Amino acid sequence: MKKRLETRIEGDRIVLRPIREDEFDVYFGLLQDAESNRLTGTQQAFTEDSIAAWIHNIGYAHEDRLDMMIAEKESDELIGEVVLNEINLTNRSGNIRISISDQHSNKGYGTEAMKLMLRYGFESLRLHRIELGVYAFNPRAIHVYEKLGFKREGTLRDSLYWDGTFHDMIVMSILEEEYRHLP
Repeated sequence: MKKRLETRIEGDRIVLRPIREDEFDVYFGLLQDAESNRLTGTQQAFTEDSIAAWIHNIGYAHEDRLDMMIAEKESDELIGEVVLNEINLTNRSGNIRISISDQHSNKGYGTEAMKLMLRYGFESLRLHRIELGVYAFNPRAIHVYEKLGFKREGTLRDSLYWDGTFHDMIVMSILEEEYRHLP
């Protein structure tokens, strides 16, 4: 029997928590955010049925991923998501991705969400390595990731075809020792 996800991670201004079934409209709206989709390279169109099924699925615990919603602490308003996926406990590694609604970007919420999820990954799951991919046209995110201790590992050339142009993806990672030495 599947176990409902109950993880809750509190920060100063935000909370990482599971999605609630009654947040369908808000979550569906986040997936329609054109700027967030561009920054994450999301090209697929989502149907209401597929999102309803997805919301139901991510509400349960999984061994290989942790999907957390980013909510403002005071209002509990859903403003984005941060996901630790491709978790491999044998190799102690995982991948992280984040998406914040355009109206809530540039407010420090993404940085705080990343710090909270990195702490969970390294301290609770005892991961050794967490990686991510970021498109070269997103220098703001690259700057934040470098501030958080991520190191550039390489470039996947022309990995995204968006709006008639190819774009590179920069692969970055942070190791547990690097994380532990952050201020």
